[in-house]
Amino acid sequence: MTIPAEISRSWLLVNGLHTERFAIAAKSRADQIILDIEDAVDPKFKPEARTKVADWLSSGGSAWVRINDFTTDFWLDDLKALKGIAGLKGVMLAKTESAEQVEQSFEALGGVTPVLALIESALGIEEARYIASARGAFRLAFGSGDYRRDTGTSVDNMAMLYPRSKLVVASRVGGLPGPIDGPTVSSSHPILREQSEHAVALGLTGKLCLDTDQLAVINETISPTTSDVTWAYEFLQDFEARGRVVRDGSDPPRLGRAEKIIKLAEAFGITPR
Repeated sequence: MTIPAEISRSWLLVNGLHTERFAIAAKSRADQIILDIEDAVDPKFKPEARTKVADWLSSGGSAWVRINDFTTDFWLDDLKALKGIAGLKGVMLAKTESAEQVEQSFEALGGVTPVLALIESALGIEEARYIASARGAFRLAFGSGDYRRDTGTSVDNMAMLYPRSKLVVASRVGGLPGPIDGPTVSSSHPILREQSEHAVALGLTGKLCLDTDQLAVINETISPTTSDVTWAYEFLQDFEARGRVVRDGSDPPRLGRAEKIIKLAEAFGITPR
């Protein structure tokens, strides 16, 4: 199934040097793959990784690319190498800290390629509202590891509540889809499920991941449950049966929730009981 990027749940990061992994990732259960030529690659190998990624995308491959941040010497070279390549779905701009960085990246790519803003610092979180409203911004993503390094915040869910909620609110204000949570480093599926459920509860609608083994858990946890889908169908059937008449103030929000669940269920192939 092809999942639209605006509702994609799992975003798999793949080291841009390891071309042998590209096709494997593309055939995996990841909703989207991101070829990484930023943090995953040592600076002395970045030109090599950039060339390998551009060649693969030019030869029939299709993916997003995490490019180097605006303040580095690599940023503009990344954009020049990727501009106009048919297989490029969009770029993830590392360490985004202003709307201007998004807009300049968007313009450098010709004004047609979407920019996924990866926010990884205290300044980025505080500027999130303006970043989400920037020309070319597609979705926000949370670089949770670098954010913790920047702020000294622990991995505890309560400690990370503010930045996650800030991204959710900023996305709504900017008219963007729900943001993408940072990766879970642990290989434990119960921990991954717990952290994914926490992100969903806060309003995040996607998650970065580093391992194909995590994909099934992320996709399942971020998707509507079968019981949610069953409720949505039953509510809509009842609503149609009474001529779409609103009974009280609780109907409009329930209608909106039901319609959203059905849209996601159809995209993800989830059927009611």
